[in-house]
Amino acid sequence: MVRWPEYVAMARAAEDVGFDTLWLGDHLLYRYDDGSTRGPWEAWTMLSALAASTSRIRLGPLVAATAFHAPAMLAKLAATVDEVSGGRLILGLGAGWNEAEFRGFGFPFDHRISRFEEAFTIIRTLLHEGRIDFDGRFFQARDCELLPPPSRPGGPPLMVGSVGPRMLEITLPHVAAWNVWYRQSKNTPEGLQPILRQVDETCRAVGRDPGTLEKTSAVFVRLPGGAGRLTKYDEAEVAPLEGSSREISDGIRAYADLGLAEVQLIVDPITIESIENLAPVLHLLDGG
Repeated sequence: MVRWPEYVAMARAAEDVGFDTLWLGDHLLYRYDDGSTRGPWEAWTMLSALAASTSRIRLGPLVAATAFHAPAMLAKLAATVDEVSGGRLILGLGAGWNEAEFRGFGFPFDHRISRFEEAFTIIRTLLHEGRIDFDGRFFQARDCELLPPPSRPGGPPLMVGSVGPRMLEITLPHVAAWNVWYRQSKNTPEGLQPILRQVDETCRAVGRDPGTLEKTSAVFVRLPGGAGRLTKYDEAEVAPLEGSSREISDGIRAYADLGLAEVQLIVDPITIESIENLAPVLHLLDGG
């Protein structure tokens, strides 16, 4: 378990060494084959606290499960964290996937994409337009207004975390950015290329110029002391990006060469020392 003092120390260290963004997963409960369980702190409470404890770094959920809150309430949470942060929130959204936490906390797991579609409509409309009158199959927001309005006109930028064809069709007409988890690309630029082609094809199919979408990817980086991230939720271990600062920076630059706007480093181990050890990598990426 990571306590709040360590969270805020890591966030400030990331800001100090020059990271551009800070991300928290939105999860509630993990159950493992050996009978053990684990659960992180609630993401939106932590994001608000981290927003108040930092000054420059942008931050957001990677990604927020729309099923965990009534959609109008999720828009309210996002607008509030954006206010606290001074306009630094990036609102990553997804449908959720871990059935154990849905079941444990009483959220329906059926019709996840259809539920997401309705929730996404409510969230983006409230953040962009400030009001909605919506009566759907799964969600209602009758004569709802988002007050106070977000600090930025149109609200925080939206990002979708998914490679599902239907999810892409629902979101790509509206989001500023897209994200893929490192396991889906096998943690390699080569594995990412066909996924990027799929995203570009979907953009064109929904009438969007692919060049207007910011594309991002998580990348798994192992530093000294890392023990791997294989869990029962993963099909197999993937090779981490590791080595010298130059080797890691070259590996990250290969993603930039594919046209990515950003990579989110999933660092093993996640410690202040690891964050500080990545400072030379950032220096090299900045042209040092």
